[in-house]
Amino acid sequence: MATLTKALSTIALSVMVGGLLSACAPLSPQDAGYGAAQPAEAGSGADTNAEQKVPELTLNLPANRHYQCVAPEAAPDYTFLERGYMALAQNDYIEAVQHFQRYQRLESSPESDWESGIAIAYISMLPSSPFFDAEAARKTYRQLNKQLNPQMQVHEKSLLMRQSLETFVILDRHIADLEASNSTLKDDLHKREEALKRLRELTLGQRAGRQ
Repeated sequence: MATLTKALSTIALSVMVGGLLSACAPLSPQDAGYGAAQPAEAGSGADTNAEQKVPELTLNLPANRHYQCVAPEAAPDYTFLERGYMALAQNDYIEAVQHFQRYQRLESSPESDWESGIAIAYISMLPSSPFFDAEAARKTYRQLNKQLNPQMQVHEKSLLMRQSLETFVILDRHIADLEASNSTLKDDLHKREEALKRLRELTLGQRAGRQ
């Protein structure tokens, strides 16, 4: 009887150990599905409606990667630039130049330097402006045109002023060519008149000698 009792105890102990080992075994991906019912632990008093287990969420993020938050660049303040445009539209050239210069000082960036520079050069090409200087407008335009690059975000009106300056430079070049051509024609005409005059004098002199 004692031997039978000992054998039953050994069998019960084996069953309990096997149940514990099976409970501690890792779950396969198929067994770890969301909302899947898990069997109750061996030896516990839980009923058939065992509590469902949800697997932990693992994020596959790259290791040893540092992220740095970059604050967005502040948008330029076009207040004085727009005031300069308004003054320019009212033919108040002095106030317009003052607004453009103030905008350049306050913003202090490659874009503001270019925008204010092109605006002042635009005023310099207007014959009605007290700052009219065609040669200075041409030189400033050539310099600023080389500085402009696709990465610069400039005001749309500044780009329109650049196009106007480009047209002005082209027309001014044509006028200079026409004036040079006209001067050459005048010189040629003067030389021809001098040659005809000498020819007439020579002809009259020959006639007088024959008489």
